[in-house]
Amino acid sequence: MALARARRSESGFNYWPGFVDALSTLVLSIVFLLSVFLVVQFFLSQEVTGKDKALEQLNAKIAQLNDLLSLEKLGKLALDDQITQLRAGLAAAEGERDRIKGLYEGLSGAGGDAQGRANELTKALESEKSVSTRALAQIEVLNQQISALRRQLAALEEALEASEKRDKESQGRIADLGQRLNVALAQRVQELSRYRSEFFGRLRAILGNRPDVRIVGDRFVFQSEVFFDSGQALLLPEGRAELDKLATALIDLDKQIPAEIAWVLRVDGHTDMRPINSPLFKSNWELSSARAISVVQYLIFLGVPAQRLVAAGFAEFQPLDNAPNEDAYKRNRRIELKLTER
Repeated sequence: MALARARRSESGFNYWPGFVDALSTLVLSIVFLLSVFLVVQFFLSQEVTGKDKALEQLNAKIAQLNDLLSLEKLGKLALDDQITQLRAGLAAAEGERDRIKGLYEGLSGAGGDAQGRANELTKALESEKSVSTRALAQIEVLNQQISALRRQLAALEEALEASEKRDKESQGRIADLGQRLNVALAQRVQELSRYRSEFFGRLRAILGNRPDVRIVGDRFVFQSEVFFDSGQALLLPEGRAELDKLATALIDLDKQIPAEIAWVLRVDGHTDMRPINSPLFKSNWELSSARAISVVQYLIFLGVPAQRLVAAGFAEFQPLDNAPNEDAYKRNRRIELKLTER
């Protein structure tokens, strides 16, 4: 107990200011990186949104121009019909004039009535010619308007192509940024894997070839009997001695791993399939969680940064052996340590 109080005193005097500074630096770095990423995403989304609005406006204008062009085409068709009718009327009038002229020549002595009729027909012919001239002038104006509309459509198509080109360039920049972010994340994962291998190697050397400690994949598995009595979550002296060794390795590892790598040591508590109902723990969930928390709290007491530790309880729902016998029960009662990302 004196040795534990001495360690507690040393740890509180020498390490906590450094741990607070390291935690503050880590939080500021993460906030800065998130702010930069959000600003980049904001400007890119604004640029893409602007392009989409411009495209929508251009498409709306093109639709309006198409409607106007359709109306102009319909007007031109109507004028063509009118011109056809006028030409037909002009031909009929000319035929009538020729007929009247023949009658006039044949019946020149018929008197003033025939002359008056000829004058009326001549006036009607002049009027028809005037109408035809105005119609041709309107057709010319319509042709000029159609040419202007076509020039506007060509300009709009060029603007649309330029906008699509800029949009493709923006999409390319976004894809490049995402690719660089994925590469950076992959590098962080590789660095964490390297430190995990070093940590497992050191921990394997510290623990030695103990029969109650196994390696399953990327986890160290301790039998619960190393740390706790049956149905209890209070650490035994033997378990504390093993955690002392583990804490030394974790403190050294925290100094080696760069601050920007978000790593944690996850402590998982597991029980066997037999239910528990005691005054302290009403279920295996509470027992497994309490055991994981006890390990985490003791590691924090030894100086391991609290932000690098996670406690989790799995009760009896992640067994290593499903057989209903004592050997299987013993294997399933365990504490697992896993170095992973946060």
